[in-house]
Amino acid sequence: MKKIAQIICLLLTVITMSAQQEKGIIGYSNWLTNWSEFKPHKVDYGEANQILAGNISVNTKLLKKNIYILQGNVYVTNKAVLTIEPGTIIIGDFETKGTLVITKGAQLVADGLETDPIVFTSNRSIKKAGDWGGIVILGDAPINKLGNIGSYNLDLDPALTTYGGDNTLSNSGILRYVRIEFAGKNVKGVDSFNGLTIAGVGSKTILENIMVSYCGGNSFAFYGGDVNATKFVSYKSINDDYKFTQGVQCRLYNSLAVRSSYLSSNRDGSRCLEVKSYENKNETDFTKKQTLVSAANITMLNDSENINADIQSGLVKEALYIAENASLEMKRSVISGFNPAVLLDSKIEINNDNLKKIKFEEMFFNLCTANILTEGNSNKEDLEHWYGNSLFFNVYSKSDNKETFVDIFDPKRPDFRLQLGKITASSK
Repeated sequence: MKKIAQIICLLLTVITMSAQQEKGIIGYSNWLTNWSEFKPHKVDYGEANQILAGNISVNTKLLKKNIYILQGNVYVTNKAVLTIEPGTIIIGDFETKGTLVITKGAQLVADGLETDPIVFTSNRSIKKAGDWGGIVILGDAPINKLGNIGSYNLDLDPALTTYGGDNTLSNSGILRYVRIEFAGKNVKGVDSFNGLTIAGVGSKTILENIMVSYCGGNSFAFYGGDVNATKFVSYKSINDDYKFTQGVQCRLYNSLAVRSSYLSSNRDGSRCLEVKSYENKNETDFTKKQTLVSAANITMLNDSENINADIQSGLVKEALYIAENASLEMKRSVISGFNPAVLLDSKIEINNDNLKKIKFEEMFFNLCTANILTEGNSNKEDLEHWYGNSLFFNVYSKSDNKETFVDIFDPKRPDFRLQLGKITASSK
C-alpha cells in the first residue's frame, strides 16, 4: 500500500508541475543544463590544428579530436554531406569572415549530444558579437519570391547561394545540440550575417537544441521553406532573435529568447520575433503561401534587473513585430519586460479577418507597458478588448523577473522556466 501511495503522490506531483509550467519553456528538468553556455567569453576552446577552406564537394567528416578553423567562405557543394562528430570545435576566422554555406542539395549532419555539443565560435582573444560570418543552410523547399528562387549573397558566390523550389519535404540534414557563438559579421554597405540562416529548408531537416549567443545580426533567420524548430535559444543578439520572412511555414516550439537592454533592445527594429511575409513586396508572388508561424511554449524576456528603469530610459522596445500579410499563432507563451509586448504593422487594418490571422491564446504577459498595439497608434482599447476576451485565456501580471522565473541570474545554469506556485496573474 505504501508503494502505491508513493506512486500516486508522484503522479500528482508530475500533473501539478505540468499544469504550473504549461506557459513558456517547459520540461520537468532544466533542458538547458549540460549543453548550453551563457559565458562563452570565458571559455578556452584551444588552438585550431586543422583548416577548413574552399569547397567541400565530397562526403567529409570532422572529428572531435581536431579543432578546425573556418577560413573564408566554405561551401558544401555537389550534394555532399558534411558530418561533424559530437564535441567538435569549429572556430570562425575573424580576418577572413569564416562562413559555412550548405548549398542546395547538400547536407550538414551536426548531431551533437547533450553532454557533448558541437560548438562554432570565434578565434579572437577578446570575443565580440560579429567576429565571424555564421552558418547558412540553403534548401529547395517553397518560398514566396517570384520564380520561387531566392539568393543569399551577402558577399557570397551568387552561383552557390540560391535557394527555393517545390520540395516541401526536402532534407538539409541535422543540427542538434549545436552552439553558435559571436557570429553575425557585418558586411560593409550590405547587412550583417545571421548566426543561423535557414533558407528554403524543408520539413525533413532536423533542427533541435540550437543555441545562438552574442550574434551581430539576427540569431535565427528563416527565409521561406517548411520547418520544425524545437528548443532553440537566442541569447543577447544584437538584432532579432528570430526573423521569419518569404513565406516560411514554421512550427517553433519550446524555445527561448533572452534580450539585454544594453546590447539588443536599444537597437531600432531589434526584436525577439519579427514576422514578415516579404522583404520586397514587388518581388513577392502572392499566389504562394505567405508567412505563417505557429509558436507554442516560447519564453521571451529582457533580463534586466530593473525593467521599469530601462523602459523609462528608452532602452526597451517591443518583443514581437508582425507585418502585413503575415500570420502568427502563438500559444502558452511568456512575454516579460517589454515596451509593448506586441506591435502590429500600421498597414494592418484592425478587423476580424486580420485578427484571426494573429492569434494569442493562453499567454502570460508580464511587466510590459502595454500588451498589443498598432504601430504609431497608442490607442489600444480595441486590441485589448479583443485579446482580453476570456475565451483566449490570456493573463497579465506585473511580477519582477526574479519572482517570475526559477533562476535567470544563475551565472552558470540559469533556469528560465516559470517559477512554480508563485505566479499570481489576472485576466485583465
